[in-house]
Amino acid sequence: MIKVALDAMGGDQAPETTVAGAIRAARELPIEIIMVGQRPAVEQSLAHYPKRPANLSIVHAPDVIGMEESPAVSVRKKRESSIAIGVELLANKQVNAFVSAGNTGAVVAASTLIAGLLPGIERPGIAILCPGLKGDTLLIDVGANINPKPLHLLQYALMGEAYVRWVMGKQRPTIGLLNVGEEESKGTDFIKEAYSLLESSGVNFVGNVEGRDIFSGEFDVIVCDGFAGNVALKTAESIAQTMHQLLKRALSMNLMTRLGAWLAREAFLSFRTEVDYAERGGAPLLGVNGVSIIAHGASSSKAIKNAIRVAYESVRHELNQHMVESIQRHSQHVPSS
Repeated sequence: MIKVALDAMGGDQAPETTVAGAIRAARELPIEIIMVGQRPAVEQSLAHYPKRPANLSIVHAPDVIGMEESPAVSVRKKRESSIAIGVELLANKQVNAFVSAGNTGAVVAASTLIAGLLPGIERPGIAILCPGLKGDTLLIDVGANINPKPLHLLQYALMGEAYVRWVMGKQRPTIGLLNVGEEESKGTDFIKEAYSLLESSGVNFVGNVEGRDIFSGEFDVIVCDGFAGNVALKTAESIAQTMHQLLKRALSMNLMTRLGAWLAREAFLSFRTEVDYAERGGAPLLGVNGVSIIAHGASSSKAIKNAIRVAYESVRHELNQHMVESIQRHSQHVPSS
């Protein structure tokens, strides 16, 4: 049975929300969930569920890494934190995947330092699924590596292609490179070198794409450096929140707008489901030696459940093996660094 370690102390409302999400996942998925965290706090949250699923257990972790703590320093100093112990379970093959809604930098640091990287991978990348008009687009990297080499973007493309092909079931995914324009001559020297590597790699590279293309659904994978990707992600989150509040304000202006909102409630619910990050759950940290999933700090129990589902699907489809095979298959195109 697939085993998933969950950082029970990770997230704004942990452990209540993480425990609730674990309960939901344990009831819906054929997996074993190990909740890693401060046992008394986790047990207290579990007390609200008298019929605890048999596929849930607890591993005690006395320390917690806060959201504002320095990632690398905290991982080294707090070896008994829920993040460090959870990743150690992953590194020791006691679990198949690790999920956390805690400090993103700490999850990246712990996964890289403790679990290590897959053969041939130099830097991991955080990948997120962006909803689009014609389907989802995998954007990688959104924050793990803010100062990459062109080679790293090629590796992101190979890993992203494997994810879309084997987990999402799309044959020969299209790959785009995020840039300030579509022309090959656009961008910095870094982008131009990455373009050249992607063009000669053998992947289905379709050239440069712009920020407007992230949510078009025209491309299956878009690669970028972690700085640009994180800015794009946070901007999109802000726009979504702002649009929600503006729409809510406009629809509550008077009796007629409230009536219109009531009549269109099914459409609004459908739209909310389509753009809700909770439906997608978590972002896979691709490239680490094991499945590591990063969930949003504000994750609801539904988002936690779906983050665990993302971990389960990645393990079930043997994603890491396919990524390693892809790197090896394209090794002749990768220059030595």
